[in-house]
Parts: sequence; structure tokens; C-alpha cells
Amino acid sequence: MHFRTEIKIEKAKYPISLKHDILTTGSCFSDAIGSKLSENKFNIIVNPFGTTYNPVSIHKLLRAAFNNAHPAPHSYFEHNGLFAHYDFHSAFSDPEKENVERAVKSTIRDAHTFLKTAHWIIITYGTAFVYKRNDTGDIVANCHKVPSANFTKELLTEKKIVESFQGFYQNLKAFNPSCKIILTVSPVRHIKDSIQLNGVSKAILRSACHTISEQHPEVQYFPAFEIMMDDLRDYRFYKSDMLHPAPVAEDYIWEKFSEAYFDKSTQEFLINWKQIVTALNHKPFHGDSDSHRSFLKKLLTDLEDLRGTVNVEEELASVKAQLHER
Repeated sequence: MHFRTEIKIEKAKYPISLKHDILTTGSCFSDAIGSKLSENKFNIIVNPFGTTYNPVSIHKLLRAAFNNAHPAPHSYFEHNGLFAHYDFHSAFSDPEKENVERAVKSTIRDAHTFLKTAHWIIITYGTAFVYKRNDTGDIVANCHKVPSANFTKELLTEKKIVESFQGFYQNLKAFNPSCKIILTVSPVRHIKDSIQLNGVSKAILRSACHTISEQHPEVQYFPAFEIMMDDLRDYRFYKSDMLHPAPVAEDYIWEKFSEAYFDKSTQEFLINWKQIVTALNHKPFHGDSDSHRSFLKKLLTDLEDLRGTVNVEEELASVKAQLHER
């Protein structure tokens, strides 16, 4: 008998290689998948603009990066002694406006340079609910705890999301024609909108992703949301807040992603790298023994063998320092 509905994911039409440059952006799930990619030595920029939840704001920030377009000076604002920008995460806020402008411009410039030759953008949509400024009508990425009276809350339609994506995608193809997209819907539950409306929001996002991937063969959808909701439908797979996936769930989703998207040589590297990471994290009982010194020498050789494949200079320096101490 089977007691769960395991999701079978088809092999990706366009596999990801270890040599590919990847940018992740969107909700906090893009941080989770981005961290996994970074830990496994992919060349990656993880959520450069900070956590962004709604599709329209995500597309807007990526288009700004394509065009290396910096916000106008008057578009920054001050609230409670901090300057910020509605399109950027609160991590960019600062008591000095010039510091915020400098950080924003630097981030856009770095993303622009990276995306010129990037192979993949992984986008995670978090919610279809948006907040519009009452003074301009603009959708914001972050309200920065400005009083709610300054905004009007709305629910995006599938049509609006698809139209927003079309404009972004045309911009991408003019900027970097070979770059491909993976869309995901965040499995993180946004219950401040209520459980019922969270379901409505996720349904709109999922429907929009389906329409987009049907219209654009190079845009693929990864079912992180479905894996969490159907395959792992148990609260033991959530953190204590009952909203975010627990580490074991993130590991499982990462495993499913790896199986579906990575080419054979990359999968072989990941198996080898996992063994090396285990060795790097090993804490010996007798660090000055001959056996541990032999262990470190073997680890050093294994890392040297990977030198031409990935950047392991930090790991090499650590092992050499341990050998020197002994």
C-alpha cells in the first residue's frame, strides 16, 4: 500500500550545468533554493534585491537590472528616521539617504553585469496580493511599515501577472536571448491574508505560471508548492511557525530539483562534493594523530582535483592551515 502521493517530475528539457550562472529572486523560498545552489559551488547571485513577494514587483526589479536603470532621487522616502525605497527590501534602509542610493545603485549595477551572461533566472512568486500607493497608484514591493492608510490592497488577476511577465520576458530576450527561466510558487503560507485567501492567492499564481510556461517553451515550472502541499502534507515538515518548510523539507525539495534539472556530470559532482563537505565538517577526537594527518592529506588531494572545476580556495586554505598546525 502507498500512504503518500509522491510527485514524479519529468527531466528538464534544458538541464542545468555546474558551469551555468544562476540568479534567484522573489520570495524567501528563492533564498532557500539559492543557498543550496551556493553551498554546492554554483556561480550564483541569491535574491540580490532582497525578499520580494509579488510578481509585478519582481518583474520590475529584473527589468531595472536589465536596463541598469537607477531609481530617481525623488523616489526615495523617509519614515521613522530611515530612508528607504518602496521597490527594495528594508535591508537597504539607512538613516542616510546617500547610503541607500549607493546600495541600490550598486545592487542594480552588479545584477546588470551578472545577467548579461547568466544562463538561468529562478523566480519564486510568493503572493498575488499587492499594495498600491494611493498617491501614485504604483505597486510596491515593500511597505516598510508605512501606515496602511497610504496604500490600497488589491489581488492581482492571472491576466495582470501574465501581461507583466510578457513585458519582462521581452526585455530579457532583447538583453540576454540565451537566458532561461524557472518559475516556482513559494510553499510558504501567507496566512495574514487568512487561510482562505492564501489559497486564492496561490491558485492565481499557479494558474499564471501554467499559462506562462505554456506560452513560452523555454520557461519551465518547478512544483515546489505541490511537493510541499501534496507529497509532504504533514506539519512535521514545517518549522515551528507552521508556515515555512523545515530543513528536512527543503532538503527533500532540493533533492527533487537536483534529479529533475541537473545534467549527469553535475549530479556526479554533487555526490562527490557531499562527501567532501562531510569530511570538511569532521571533528576528530585526536586532531594531532597520524591517522588524522593522513585524513587531511587525502582531503587536500581531493580538493586539489576539483580546483579546475569549482572554486575551492577557501576550503584548501582551511585544510592547509590544519596541516600546518600539526
